[in-house]
Amino acid sequence: VQLQASGGGLVQAGGSLRLSCVASGRTFDSYSLAWFRQAPGKERDFVVAISLYGSTHYADSVKGRFTISRDNLKNTVYLQMNSLKPDDTAVYYCAASREGYSASLYYARMYDYWGQGTLVTVSS
Repeated sequence: VQLQASGGGLVQAGGSLRLSCVASGRTFDSYSLAWFRQAPGKERDFVVAISLYGSTHYADSVKGRFTISRDNLKNTVYLQMNSLKPDDTAVYYCAASREGYSASLYYARMYDYWGQGTLVTVSS
């Protein structure tokens, strides 16, 4: 599976962006998908995941502001980000995992495939 993320950019605090991640391959619906982010000088952190069964899981820092969705016909996962804050500034990575167990989806090591990342910058 190859993943291609897009949609990053520069936005003012309080604004919105929608990230997209398109996957190659015919078995997209067999994967759980997630977004992680990495700010400069920091570790890569979990943001949100949607399991292959459709359940969603959010980091506390983005609950109520971010929404993940997937379109299995388009092999695409989306991240709608609203009410953006400067602390949301990071490179955002999409990832795919064969794992369907929800408790595992918070950990980067459970993901088999990664996109190249797209930069989101939120100005104050």
